[in-house]
Amino acid sequence: MTDMNGKVALVTGASRGIGAATARAFAEAGAKVALVARSGDAIAEIAGEIGPDAAIAIPCDISRYWEVRAAIDACVKTFGGLDVLVNNAGVIEPISHLATSDPDGWGQAIDINLKGVFHGMRAAIPVMRETGGGTILTISSGAAHRPIEAWSHYCASKAGVAMLTRCADEEERGNGLRVMGLSPGTVATEMQREIKASGVNPVSELDWSDHIPPEWPARALLWLCGPDGDAYLGEEISLRDEEIRRRIGLSQ
Repeated sequence: MTDMNGKVALVTGASRGIGAATARAFAEAGAKVALVARSGDAIAEIAGEIGPDAAIAIPCDISRYWEVRAAIDACVKTFGGLDVLVNNAGVIEPISHLATSDPDGWGQAIDINLKGVFHGMRAAIPVMRETGGGTILTISSGAAHRPIEAWSHYCASKAGVAMLTRCADEEERGNGLRVMGLSPGTVATEMQREIKASGVNPVSELDWSDHIPPEWPARALLWLCGPDGDAYLGEEISLRDEEIRRRIGLSQ
């Protein structure tokens, strides 16, 4: 396990799924963790489980820049810095074909999935620059690279996120920042229940047993914070790749 003692990590979308698993994994590795999500009660409960000396819950809507900036300021004030930002928060609803999509709902998905990642990067990069570096990890998706029926909002936002990762690496690697993406594949989270309920496209037809547990991407994110992650700066790794799984220790 990557040693995170003395490090501070902020995880968005930390109320459930990959985000909650990531917050727990980083805390187990020794990091101080700021849990960020709109659901204040849920992150407060998880932070309480981790312990008051190691975790703080910060209610935040990542679609609003000033809230993200305030969350990062609160993290720095509480723990003395920010070493890792995990851009995990994202939504799949409203699933709809383009011709019948709700413009407001489509735009809100972009505000969360794409602009939310930008807001995290924009607020974190100056803080990390001041201390000589840091790691920014963003959850991507295979949907960033191919069209999926009724997911135009999700595909478009994740494609934008993939390019944001590359842009941030291009601009900030020389300033000591490590920027990478993780495409986990399908994960057993509430998002997959929403996809299943939609009944649209082949992804909705997958069995629950086809999805990996959220602890796998959490372990992958932790691994990327270690020296092995240096080989993937500016890139996006996929947990569908058996070689990547083997390197992380998720398979033999």
